[in-house]
Amino acid sequence: MKSLKKQRRIQVIAVAAVALVLATGLIGYAMRDGINFFRAPSQVIAEPPAETEVFRLGGLVEEGTLVRGQGETVRFSVTDGGESVPVTFTGVLPDLFGENQGMIGTGRYINGVFEASEILAKHDETYMPKEVMDALKEQGVYQAPES
Repeated sequence: MKSLKKQRRIQVIAVAAVALVLATGLIGYAMRDGINFFRAPSQVIAEPPAETEVFRLGGLVEEGTLVRGQGETVRFSVTDGGESVPVTFTGVLPDLFGENQGMIGTGRYINGVFEASEILAKHDETYMPKEVMDALKEQGVYQAPES
């Protein structure tokens, strides 16, 4: 009788372990496209990512680089104070998007140009995305907003 109980307990533990491993694998598989790593312009220039890698680029829109082209295509450069990365975006920009403002874009780095599929901008005059703020502080160019 004890042997049967022990064998049943081992079977339940084995099935639970297999279920846990399977669930972890399915969660990882489902999230593989949803994870976008953040990079500052200095990191992109130092170690350019593969053209197939989707990541987030953040920094300040460099002054004098914002050029609106034909249609909805916009070109500008993003800087963290150390390096600049040229960006192209086709679509409608957020209302508060502008030069010397913080932004984060999602896209790919292809042939030396970041091709953004999505652009996020600050939502008020004092907001700065945490990743952008950290990158600017690291470069020593961060300026706290005036209260």
